[in-house]
Parts: sequence; C-alpha cells; structure tokens
Amino acid sequence: MNVRDLVPWSRGDRERSPATRSDSISPVMNLHREMNRLFDDMFRGFDDSRFFGGRGGWPSLDVEETDKEYRVTAELPGLEERDVEVLLQDGFLTVRGEKKIESENRNRTHSERFYGRFERQIALDRDVDENAVSATFKNGVLTVTVPKSAQAVERAKRIPINTGSKAEGKSH
Repeated sequence: MNVRDLVPWSRGDRERSPATRSDSISPVMNLHREMNRLFDDMFRGFDDSRFFGGRGGWPSLDVEETDKEYRVTAELPGLEERDVEVLLQDGFLTVRGEKKIESENRNRTHSERFYGRFERQIALDRDVDENAVSATFKNGVLTVTVPKSAQAVERAKRIPINTGSKAEGKSH
C-alpha cells in the first residue's frame, strides 16, 4: 500500500473536485464526531464531586444565615422522613439517609436516578442553641432551623461601610 493513498490531499486528489475530496474525508470526520458524542454522553451529568469523593453533591442544599439562625433546606425527592437522619454535633449539621430501589427490575437498561446512602455535612458556628433546633419534612423537602445562641447574637457587630467620597473629603 502506498502511503500517498492514505493522505487525503495527495497529488491524485488534484484532479478530483473539492466536493469529491471532502467525501473521502467524511468517514474520518464522522468517526471523530461520533467519538466526541460518545464521550459527551458518557460524562454528561457528572460533576466534580462524582470524581473526587463520591456522591458529595446529593442532596441539593440551600443554606441561609441570618443574625439569629441558620436555615438548611434539602431536596429529598422520593424519600420519607423515616429515611432521613439529622444530627448536630461540634458545630456540624449532618443530613444522612438512604434511598432504596423500589423494585429489583433486572431489565433496566438505563437509570439516571440516585439510589444508595448519602451524607452531607454543613459547618455551622459552634455557638448555636442545640436545644432549640427544629426540623420539618414536607413533600420531599427537609428544612432544618438552627437558632444561634444568645452569646453569638450579641457578639455579632455590624460594621458601617464608608463611601469613598466621604473619606476623600477629610483632610489629614
């Protein structure tokens, strides 16, 4: 086999029209596109947490902090309150549980749903009122309210921010 026969822009191609020449490249380009599509499909839906540390991104959480409390909201579709455990220890709020497969259908060819154990930890201030923590679970949404202790609320000091124009007007 002659190597020049493998090169799409060899001398023999000069006699052929550009349309014919692009047709000879087409199978290679089609293979290239198909390989890209396969890799895109394989990695679609993965986030970095799947590669570095397991299922660290599930369940999805919102954490809100006010002057008086923390509010953590977790989406747990398909779970009931008996499937979830909430712990507060050493300034960490832990939400963990397990989502079990409803049926052992061996004919399943594709699934994008999450099954298995999960655990999320959220670092909170150590000065929280552990006796006043409350949790509610409704329609697959867990809401945990963690009030700050009186000492933590008193220690918080709001610092006023001066605008640049006021600071420039002062002379030294």
